[in-house]
Amino acid sequence: MFVMLTLPFMQGCSLSTSSVAEPQAVTLRHGVDTTAGGLAVFIIETPTATYYLDKKGGGLSSLIDADGNDWIGFAPTPGSGWQGEYRGFPNAVHKQDGNYFHPVNASTDLSSSHITHHSAKHAQITVDSGNKQWQAVWDFYPDRLDFSMAKVSQGYTYWVQYEGVPGGTLNDSDFYYNSAAPTRRNIQESFHGDLPSPEWYAFGDTQASSMLYLLHHTDDTAPDSYEGRPFMTVLGFGRQHKNKYLTTPSRFSLGFIRSHDYHTIKQKVTALSSPTP
Repeated sequence: MFVMLTLPFMQGCSLSTSSVAEPQAVTLRHGVDTTAGGLAVFIIETPTATYYLDKKGGGLSSLIDADGNDWIGFAPTPGSGWQGEYRGFPNAVHKQDGNYFHPVNASTDLSSSHITHHSAKHAQITVDSGNKQWQAVWDFYPDRLDFSMAKVSQGYTYWVQYEGVPGGTLNDSDFYYNSAAPTRRNIQESFHGDLPSPEWYAFGDTQASSMLYLLHHTDDTAPDSYEGRPFMTVLGFGRQHKNKYLTTPSRFSLGFIRSHDYHTIKQKVTALSSPTP
């Protein structure tokens, strides 16, 4: 993926020629996602993933694993549907006091984004919806991304979705696990119901070395669902059919783990969901 880059933003970094830059586990710079129609993005690179966060849409347009596979594959082409324009993360606010936190397509309402922190181990970007009624906070760490819906428009609901392509292309080699059962499931097998705590999903491709996990840190009673489409996944925390059920601020994590083993992934997400002593 070719991108046009500027110098990385480094909080508190001196530009003196005599200073020595500290190696960073989390780098943040401005660029263009050329595979997503030339969107202006923040590019966040970590040891496990590279994230392309659309500055105006407030959603991920590309999600690259350590082997170079894009697990989203967003393209804004009108009419492309599941093959491009619907894809992204978290695609959270849809016809609920606006359309926000989605890479910009024909329906996306624009947001404003700004860097609120950047250090060697943590980058934070805050996104405010154009109507000022929603706010999202993105926290990038060496091993994962945390997405938080920090402000919810009063009287409205949302969902948090992963609409993408495991391993780069949706095909018969794709599969998933979730917290409801330890059984590997075909990518086209649907799921409907409230996931047991900790609420998580993990997507894989037998041809890819990593799996993508997604964790909802709140154990709620809202329904969750998964549907396989012809060209992409449709995982929704707080979703049933086209209805949205999340009403309060909440935090979600996603990241890659180099394993196809259910118990290894469960151990990882369980540790993330446990309160820090």
